[in-house]
Amino acid sequence: MLERLTLPDTHAISIILKDHDTVKALFDRFEKAETGAKRDKIIAEALMELKIHAVIEEEIFYPAIRQHVGKDLMNEADEEHHVARVLIAELESTGRENDHRDAKFKVLSESVRHHIKEEEDEVIPKAKGLNIDFEALGQELLDRKEELKEEGVPADSEHSMVAKARGRADTPAATARASVTEKQGARRRIK
Repeated sequence: MLERLTLPDTHAISIILKDHDTVKALFDRFEKAETGAKRDKIIAEALMELKIHAVIEEEIFYPAIRQHVGKDLMNEADEEHHVARVLIAELESTGRENDHRDAKFKVLSESVRHHIKEEEDEVIPKAKGLNIDFEALGQELLDRKEELKEEGVPADSEHSMVAKARGRADTPAATARASVTEKQGARRRIK
């Protein structure tokens, strides 16, 4: 497990760890929230934090450390980001009326917690040994985060993929249930 050292606030690793703490706290708040409205607000906040964090890691942090950390570990991190983005896109395309919304957010939470654990246990310890200016890298991260907050997060392929599904962001089980219900309705109309 990553030893939490006191690092300057502008140190790249400090910024990554602070983002991790922020989303974990949002996941914890979601679990304790009782009403749909409170949960919806937490979901919206968590999704924005995750999208911004993913962009700064993918555009700045990962390229700076990829070669030293290793292709396999970094490729896995990329794929974990992809899975999270699909869930984020599905959550953003549905509302409270989707009875899988809370379950989908819990799955996102579990996936992201796993990703955070791997980053903190494997990726960051390897990255710490790099001979790079983590302060300058951290400033790049902070500048990009500010830009994303002001201008918005750019569209990604996962959101496009979900949009092409025309809102069918349900699980296979939910799709099957809807199909069965539709067939039952058709049979009733025929009789």
